[in-house]
Amino acid sequence: MTTTRQNGSLYTSFQNNIATIEFGHLASNSFPSELLERLTKELNSISKNDVISVIILKSEGEKAFCAGASFDELVAISNLEEGKKFFTGFANVINAMRTCGKLIIGRVQGKTVGGGVGLAAACDYVLATENAAIKLSEFTIGIGPFVIEPAVKRKIGVAGLSELTLDATNWKNAYWAKEKGLYAKVFETIRELDEEVEIFASKLASYNPSALAEMKKVLWENTQNWDDLLAERAAISGELVLSEFTKNALAKFSKK
Repeated sequence: MTTTRQNGSLYTSFQNNIATIEFGHLASNSFPSELLERLTKELNSISKNDVISVIILKSEGEKAFCAGASFDELVAISNLEEGKKFFTGFANVINAMRTCGKLIIGRVQGKTVGGGVGLAAACDYVLATENAAIKLSEFTIGIGPFVIEPAVKRKIGVAGLSELTLDATNWKNAYWAKEKGLYAKVFETIRELDEEVEIFASKLASYNPSALAEMKKVLWENTQNWDDLLAERAAISGELVLSEFTKNALAKFSKK
């Protein structure tokens, strides 16, 4: 099922102590602000649900996993306040994933760009297909992946982050992402991916929920400053997006 809603869709299903959150948007599963807000609220809500032990995060369709933030909204930013608010959307989602009391399994079936890479990096365990190439293309429009940087660097290190960010026009394949630690396993087909996601989630859900919750805290140690850090990064991006360079670059992209 593919959503036709302009602001995208978000559905959660519950089964056997597992919550599956599925998001979708017509523009390659990108995120307008409203959808980011809904995902943040959903993660915060499930975090308090004692019945749930594990979350699966997935997107609709068989193509892109996530194309990052909404391009239309990015183009429409006209002042500093709007800019900061726009980039705060992804900051809030990443912080909700970080502070969520449940382990999050990412199911990445296709290409992932910008904020989508941050989303994958903020998962606790990611399973992907061979088609799940990644790219951080922010430099090409005069901004940078500042909000998602802490999450990405935490997973793939400074060297991996540098390679991904500076080589802004090229895709890194799924095996590169696995080698760097972003993905745990890579599968040839979506069918194999889904089978493994189900098996792995069921195994996790069968373990002591208290042990899982304590492990979540351990995995995210020393990130307590991210509320402030990501807000600062959103302000940096909000300022850059108003630059002459970015306005010109976005205008070129819009004409394509």
